[in-house]
Amino acid sequence: MKVFSTHFVLKGKSDYKDLAPVFPDILKALLDEIGQMPEEEEILQMFIDMNMVDLERNRKPEGYNRKGKIRMIFPTDRKEFYLKSYSKTTDLSKMSDIIGSMLTSAGVKFDVVQNDRTDFD
Repeated sequence: MKVFSTHFVLKGKSDYKDLAPVFPDILKALLDEIGQMPEEEEILQMFIDMNMVDLERNRKPEGYNRKGKIRMIFPTDRKEFYLKSYSKTTDLSKMSDIIGSMLTSAGVKFDVVQNDRTDFD
C-alpha cells in the first residue's frame, strides 16, 4: 500500500525544541526529495530560520506548506508533524524512513502513524 501521509507524533517528554538539532537536515532532505531545493542559499536559510526561531522557543513552527508534491505540516491540535503527499504517484515510504532515522539519532521519542487523516488539505 502506498503511503500518502506519515505522522511523526512526539511522545513522552519529547517536544518541539528537540527537533531543532535535526530540523535543518530534515528540511533539506525533504526539499531535495521533492525537487524544490532553492538555488540560492539565502532562500534555503530563510526557510530554516523561520522554523528554527519557533523550535528553539519550543513553539509550533510553520513547517513547509508550499505547493509541491509533499508538504510538511505542523498541526495545532497535538505535538506532531506530518508529511502529506499531494500526488497520487508519490510514495512517502522512503522519505519517512529517512526522517525517522534522523529523529531517532537525535534522541527524539515519537510514534509513526501512516495514512491517518489523509482527507486534510
